[in-house]
Amino acid sequence: MSGRPLADYERVLVIKLGALGDFVQALRAMAEIRRAHPKARITLLTTPAYVELAEACGYFDAVDAGGRPKGLGVLLGLFRRLRRGRYQRVYDLQTSSRSAGYIWAFAPVFPEWSGISAGASHRHRNPRRDRMQNLDRLWDQLAEAGVVEPLPEGQAPGPDLAWAVAAADREQPPLQARLGIKPPYALLAPGASPGRPRKRWPVQGFAELAQALEQTGLTPVVIGGPQEAELGRAIAKAAPSTVVAAGRTKLVDLAALGARAVLVVGNDTGPTYMAGLAGAPTLILFSADSDPALCAPRGERIAVQQSEDLADLDATGVIKASRVLLGCA
Repeated sequence: MSGRPLADYERVLVIKLGALGDFVQALRAMAEIRRAHPKARITLLTTPAYVELAEACGYFDAVDAGGRPKGLGVLLGLFRRLRRGRYQRVYDLQTSSRSAGYIWAFAPVFPEWSGISAGASHRHRNPRRDRMQNLDRLWDQLAEAGVVEPLPEGQAPGPDLAWAVAAADREQPPLQARLGIKPPYALLAPGASPGRPRKRWPVQGFAELAQALEQTGLTPVVIGGPQEAELGRAIAKAAPSTVVAAGRTKLVDLAALGARAVLVVGNDTGPTYMAGLAGAPTLILFSADSDPALCAPRGERIAVQQSEDLADLDATGVIKASRVLLGCA
């Protein structure tokens, strides 16, 4: 460290490009950076999908959505913007090969850098970093940079999404009325990354789950992006009370819906994480494509089920686990 108090820094850059589940889990680290640098102008380098969250959370003074440039000319433009920022400290929370390479935008005079870049002044050297759960890895990185006090693995706190719920609640008409949701309701997240089909539980499983939820008096609500709307309509054919909210919500709305849902069941995907971390009892379905020990959000009311192939995951088991979370097993 330079010896200067973190509170005296004036220009700070945070890098977090995605994906949504990872971005949401990084919100606690972003909050700690804001706390450590109360007077600084903090800029977030991200991608267009996360501008809404970055602006709503209140941790940043500026947001640059050009974090994944395509083409040499666009990359050089990003490097010019980074140099113009005259940042005194950079927190690379993405720690990918792409983001690690952005340190070279500042050559030959480098800012203090927290991340994995070669030559970084606060390089995260923990040999376990690639085997740590997301929250623990980010906390450990910030502890190495002097932002937070070290904590044992498993104890790093998660994000507080109260600001997201408040942002959604400021919109009129109220969210539930706008979407036509009759409480009590349960959220279903049947989508996943388009390039990772093995991370999707077949829609028929969600349809059977929606039918079971209807029978207990709950309204199934399908969440996700526009690409999940067709899945929602298929579920609604089997369970007619289903509300298809996919493609009709902002990201902060997912937190508001999750804060008031009695249950969330979804694939290993960002909307599931956002809703679950807002407080609802949550069941996340994992295939062998992901390790829940490393990437699943952490919470007392968050449970996981894993199958080598989600196509083999029986709806009966998911319904039973959902009933346990609902307290009616």
